Amino acid sequence: MQIRIAGLVPESFVDGDGIRFAIFMQGCRRNCAGCHNPETHDLNGGRLVDTDEIISAIKKNPLLDGITLTGGEPLLQIAAADELARAAKNFGLSVWCYTGYTFESLPPEAEPLLAHVDVLIDGEFVEGLRDLDLQFRGSRNQRIIDLKKTRAQNKIVLWSEIGG
Repeated sequence: MQIRIAGLVPESFVDGDGIRFAIFMQGCRRNCAGCHNPETHDLNGGRLVDTDEIISAIKKNPLLDGITLTGGEPLLQIAAADELARAAKNFGLSVWCYTGYTFESLPPEAEPLLAHVDVLIDGEFVEGLRDLDLQFRGSRNQRIIDLKKTRAQNKIVLWSEIGG
């Protein structure tokens, strides 16, 4: 399967907890003022790569704690993102996903992907709420949601509430 990416960071320490393989997916329609990755907005930008190529690179690194799907907007390429997330889970890795959607407004077609996501960082970047002291996010409105606990408890459980 093909995926349009802006870039890959094989060992990231800032895109989630631990050592992560960060996949910067290409395309975002939000164009948030002050966005950290404006080069990822163009839906036709970046480059096409085969998901098998990315999966192979992930599999080769025994130091990884997980992968992070970021962007751009990963939910614009749900099928490819799901393929990467499923592979990561099969390797015993955690999956983090950034989205401009809030948890409450996620499209129903995202559910297959979200079933493989451990932590969701939700919400648009809001320049007026920018906070450089936040961990793993850029503005105070964004949340780090533990999706496993959220599903189990049927209420939103923030990652910071569980010792993250």
